[in-house]
Amino acid sequence: MEIWKYKASLTQLQVLIWVAVLLLIFFSLLPMDGFLKSLLYTAVNTTSYAIIIYGNILILYPVFYQKGKFAWYGITVVLLLVSTGILRGYTSVVLYQHFLLIKTAPVNLGMLLGYVPGGVLIYVLSLVFRIAIAYFTLKQQTEEILLQKSQAELNLLKSQVQPHFLFNTLNNIYYKVYKVDPTSAGLIERLSDIMRYFVDESPKDVVPIATEVAFIENYMELEKIRIRHGASISFEKAYNPDLRIPPMLLMTFVENIFKHGIDKSRKQNPITISLTQKNGYLLFKTSNPLTETIVTTQPNGFGIANLTQRLKMLYGSNFELEIDKEEKSFTAFLKIPLL
Repeated sequence: MEIWKYKASLTQLQVLIWVAVLLLIFFSLLPMDGFLKSLLYTAVNTTSYAIIIYGNILILYPVFYQKGKFAWYGITVVLLLVSTGILRGYTSVVLYQHFLLIKTAPVNLGMLLGYVPGGVLIYVLSLVFRIAIAYFTLKQQTEEILLQKSQAELNLLKSQVQPHFLFNTLNNIYYKVYKVDPTSAGLIERLSDIMRYFVDESPKDVVPIATEVAFIENYMELEKIRIRHGASISFEKAYNPDLRIPPMLLMTFVENIFKHGIDKSRKQNPITISLTQKNGYLLFKTSNPLTETIVTTQPNGFGIANLTQRLKMLYGSNFELEIDKEEKSFTAFLKIPLL
């Protein structure tokens, strides 16, 4: 809700700025050029300014500059300025001739290129505008994250019923069970570790990647109990053990595997998971087969939607999230920058 209000306020601010620009240009020209000529000049120039500003901040900047393609960004900016300047000059000449019946000099490329330098200042202003948008967006996202964190901590406090009592009780049960059934005792230990993760680690901003991986592995071992024939899980890990990541960021994919990608009656449930580090990014990929009934009923669900929203708040647009659902397989891929 707060993000929606922020976006609405930003849109209103832009509308007010453009109205101010229109009025400023029109009334500054009106005493010298008259009503019609001032109106035409205002419309043509304001349109060209909008093309340069929004072409840069909405297309060129995110597509090229933010992805490190600086050479392509420079080339496309020059092309944008030149093409917009030529179009602005040609449109001005045509409109003047049509509405004002003014005979202008023959149109040539040199004359049209004379309109290009005026767009350079507008391009610089578009950069300032883009930086301002990024600043206020980041500020809003930070406030939203802090609010959600505070709410999560409050909910966690409300849901905790003497956690240390529960841990101590589980430990006592573990030692009792271990004497007669070591396998079951190991599962109790994993459950205790999962509960401890929720209480001690999940409220933090970041956790060691080893802690996150241990939590995922404990979860998978407990889930395998419910599968009649078990599951064959291949988990590839190749990363710096000193890395730290936000907690519960990878769990959505693993949880979806056991919710939607496991056929309990099937003798084989091959699951492939990889967590690797490459070129300053952390790559996480899961793959599992789907039965015909699961393919037709499996939704992306609120888990993926919530994860996407959280990724946007944490990384802006600097992440990749891909969901690939084929006839007999389901693949999820996440790429996030390293902290």
